[in-house]
Amino acid sequence: MSTATQWWRGGVIYQIYPRSLADSNGDGIGDLEGIRESLEYVARLGVDGIWISPFFPSPMKDFGYDVAAYCDVDPMFGTLADFDNLVAEAHRLGLAVMIDQVLSHSSDAHAWFEASRQDRTNPKADWYVWADAQPDGSPPNNWQSVFGGPAWQWDTRRCQYYLHNFLPSQPDLNHHNPEVRQSLCDAMRFWLDRGVDGFRLDAINFAFHDTQLRNNPPLSADPYADGEPPDSPYGFQDHTYDKSRPEMPTLLRELRQLADAYGDICLLAEIGDDSHRSRDLMAEYTGGNDKLHMGYSFDLLGEDGSPRHIRRMVEGVEAAIDDGYPCWSIGNHDVPRVVTRWGGDAKPEDVAPVYAALLLTLRGGLCFYQGDELALPESELTFDQLQDPVGITMWPRNKGRDGCRTPVPWRADDPGAGFTTGTPWLPIPDAHRERAVDRQAQRPDAPMERIRRLIHWRRHHPALMHGSLTFLDAPDGALLLRRDHDDERIAAAFNLSAQPVRIPWTTGHLPTPLTGHGLGGEVAGDTIVLAPYDAFFGRL
Repeated sequence: MSTATQWWRGGVIYQIYPRSLADSNGDGIGDLEGIRESLEYVARLGVDGIWISPFFPSPMKDFGYDVAAYCDVDPMFGTLADFDNLVAEAHRLGLAVMIDQVLSHSSDAHAWFEASRQDRTNPKADWYVWADAQPDGSPPNNWQSVFGGPAWQWDTRRCQYYLHNFLPSQPDLNHHNPEVRQSLCDAMRFWLDRGVDGFRLDAINFAFHDTQLRNNPPLSADPYADGEPPDSPYGFQDHTYDKSRPEMPTLLRELRQLADAYGDICLLAEIGDDSHRSRDLMAEYTGGNDKLHMGYSFDLLGEDGSPRHIRRMVEGVEAAIDDGYPCWSIGNHDVPRVVTRWGGDAKPEDVAPVYAALLLTLRGGLCFYQGDELALPESELTFDQLQDPVGITMWPRNKGRDGCRTPVPWRADDPGAGFTTGTPWLPIPDAHRERAVDRQAQRPDAPMERIRRLIHWRRHHPALMHGSLTFLDAPDGALLLRRDHDDERIAAAFNLSAQPVRIPWTTGHLPTPLTGHGLGGEVAGDTIVLAPYDAFFGRL
């Protein structure tokens, strides 16, 4: 397959959290028709495709990541006909469509689990991970769930424990059973037949577990090294046996074989592990051209947005990945908004364009979270406004994920901010109304317009789309790198600090400034000069 047809390679993917993009029927919850009606806006940004978070039937205990049926649409989001219309409109606008697939676990309301839990001999008895209690009645081993507490839940029907790496209502599927893998492939085929262009595979490295159920060892590092313990007991363990198991390539090759049968389909997987291990897994899972197309990196989704950290994370992936391929993101539905997480006290409008420019300069696929183009800060919610089980359980130290999931503001002065004619499922703060789409569309200097120009400008530079990446030394607060592809060589410099930065150029000819991107860095003598939160692009 040629690079020209691989839409995802160097592509920009706009992540849509369906509850919060646009509500078409006034019930306060975003839906598929609302997404369809918003696609003109998304296409105008210049992105290559969209990724839609889960919209399948679900009890919504984890807001769609607890799937109760893999081949349908939850009525709150619409119908299969609505989905078909969405896909048709996206393709008309030149947008590829990716959808989430949650393969490691299902909802406990799924018919498969309801059958599996009835007894130990039914046809689906081993479709989930069941184990006997220890002699004293305690769970089979020491595995912990990501959301806190033991990863085992007792079930009185079978008088056994079942494994759940997340909520107790999200039992883990047993991927050691080939019937399970085949059924999940059949579900993906259902959506491929409806025209999707790819899948984002949620928590994929949780798919397999150690069949001997060996205890995880404690972390070799001190969990109190930062002065406080982790939020959850999950953080005390080295997760050797409950995820990232050596059987994973078996599943990934099966999924790739399915995808290849449909042509230009992208498999992008979330690979959640510690930084060093996740890089190795990304290389393993995307290498060899027979498994994933891209691995979704978590390395830039933490609190540290310093140039030193960013360089260390990106160089670590570049060194590890060999012939594999990364996908970068600086924001999603699970972490605080990037302008708050990295920007601190800086004005969101000041930092959003330079963060976007940095993301758009990295090598790989790029995921851009809805609302980040508006420079939306993290929403501050009170406890009684929370919906997310993580925040409700771990408040106040961990406020959960609702702060980045509040609805997109379309029209500042509408009661529902143009998102809904009803009451939004999460409140829309005044700080978001001020940054509504209608207000930013009137100002060429608004973050939305500046980021839109950046995305379109990048398309004209193959080095930024497909080139190799090399970091160069830069003063504190700044990043300097180059991208090389055939005859095009581009230097890019970023000032991520509130102070002006001067970067001496010591490696050959001074770069010739490129224009059209809307950022203000310039050359003075043999120095690149950057204002606070600014960037420079130059041709070498």
